[in-house]
Amino acid sequence: MDNRALIRAFRLTAQLMELHEENPFKIRAYEGTANALEQLSVPVADIERHGLPDRTGLSKTAAAKVAEMLDTGSFDELTRLLAATPPGVVELLKVKGIGPKKIRSLWKELGIEGPEQLREAAQNDEVSKLKGFGKKTQDAILAALEFTDQSRGKLLYPQAEELANDLLARLQAVAGVAQAAVAGEVRRRLETVENVTLVAATTQPATVHALLDTLDGLTADPRRSGPFAWRGSATASGVKVEVLLVAPPDFVNQLLLHSAAEEHLTGALTEENRPGQPATLRQWLKREQFASEQDVYQRAGLQYVEPELREGLWELPLARENKLPRLLEDADLRGSLHNHSTYSDGSHSLREMATFLRDNGYEYLGICDHSQAAHYANGLPPERVRQQQREIDELNQELAPFRIFKGIESDILSDGSLDYPPTVLETFDFIVASVHSNLKMDERKATTRVLRAIENPYTTMLGHPTGRLLLRREGYPLDHKAIIDACAKHNVIIEINANPWRLDLDWRWVHYALEQGVKLSINPDAHHTNGYADMRYGVFMGRKGGLTRDMTFNAKTAAEVADYFARRKANIKPPLEFQDSLFG
Repeated sequence: MDNRALIRAFRLTAQLMELHEENPFKIRAYEGTANALEQLSVPVADIERHGLPDRTGLSKTAAAKVAEMLDTGSFDELTRLLAATPPGVVELLKVKGIGPKKIRSLWKELGIEGPEQLREAAQNDEVSKLKGFGKKTQDAILAALEFTDQSRGKLLYPQAEELANDLLARLQAVAGVAQAAVAGEVRRRLETVENVTLVAATTQPATVHALLDTLDGLTADPRRSGPFAWRGSATASGVKVEVLLVAPPDFVNQLLLHSAAEEHLTGALTEENRPGQPATLRQWLKREQFASEQDVYQRAGLQYVEPELREGLWELPLARENKLPRLLEDADLRGSLHNHSTYSDGSHSLREMATFLRDNGYEYLGICDHSQAAHYANGLPPERVRQQQREIDELNQELAPFRIFKGIESDILSDGSLDYPPTVLETFDFIVASVHSNLKMDERKATTRVLRAIENPYTTMLGHPTGRLLLRREGYPLDHKAIIDACAKHNVIIEINANPWRLDLDWRWVHYALEQGVKLSINPDAHHTNGYADMRYGVFMGRKGGLTRDMTFNAKTAAEVADYFARRKANIKPPLEFQDSLFG
């Protein structure tokens, strides 16, 4: 059991206790345990049980519950609460935007014990009549239920990748499997995955079926399966799983067929029809057997197309002309921008965040704690900004040549202005402007709000443009083209927020941003040293859009980044509205 599972269990316990109106001090204790676990960088399961209090900082009582959870999969309090709560009510706790108190009202006053009953009650206008709800809340509940339905049976990319790699390792150990590979949506690095697909070359398909039929965590679907295809689902998540069993000579063809969108496979290979020649990749794959995917593209007269690009959008015309770029790689990144420390809502100190990056071979850290409007995240008032900047100066002297850049994640306020007056904004090396509040604006208002922030001369970078949380919350609607065009005009970098819940800027807009000359930054939004590892997911999303090292801002050296920030600050000429606040 990993730390995340432990954190979820203790948060669920706190929610259930609130649902049942139990002792608020005990609720806070469980929330505190979850928060303490969140700050740990070591796997708790690897710690000797008797050493848990010393190694984790937990009280002996909390540590005993953690040990019980690790050893048995639950603990007494959680078991009791789950037994006292209908499963459908527990499921309602997963619906975004409905807290335990509201769920209790729905359960006790309307007898609602699951999402479908809630949907029916809301559609019948029964929910709006409850005290503390109203029509607006009822509409929000219906929207949240619809989004939850759309997200069911899907996994975030990292979860799907983990499942796929585990299955791959098991297949490769099966006697008679000559080759096996992950294919489908996981190989194409889609941000959310509905189908986990693998291809295995084998002369003994029955042996593979026998393994998969008995594997813990999988549920077979015999109706969708056949001699050469095992299909089913992952029991916990409901995500679909398919393993295609092919003859060894067909392995490459089948791997490519199942590692590309249909539009890529059926897109025209040339602008002119060539009599007697296959017109699409699919036709080539039907016509010949290939020894490698590179051979397929070469035979079709194309430059090799990486799996991430096989979406049938813009890659085939470039491949025809041998103009596909060398895509960004993890090793190209020289530093990490947009990160948080204990100054706001991070788990590690500024020194810890910096030395961890330095010790892992990076040249610089951009620290962007939350600005003062983010009260929920311990946002920094001006005096705390000054304190942090003094510490940065001291650490930069000590850690040189490693460099910490003074940044802030400044909230974009409802009118599009940045948090802090210019007298504070001008003290930072760079500013990431992000929306965190009032997320229910329509497209026109939301776009106008973000455009005004982009036009602010102090904005260096636009953070997570839509504010989306994948499988949890839709982002606010934006006119992406207008936003990207404005960033090009005002020389504002756009981040690809690499947190797997965000992956925002959406990869589908990366290519357009590059065409407009907008640089992108792979930002982990790390609140913990473990968060730096998320940069790889941002790299995947950048690659899907054709991102190169040259167009990636944090592929620059520390000296180049310092020079860029200095030149940009030197060129700031605030328009009158900003000058007024500077000198007023």
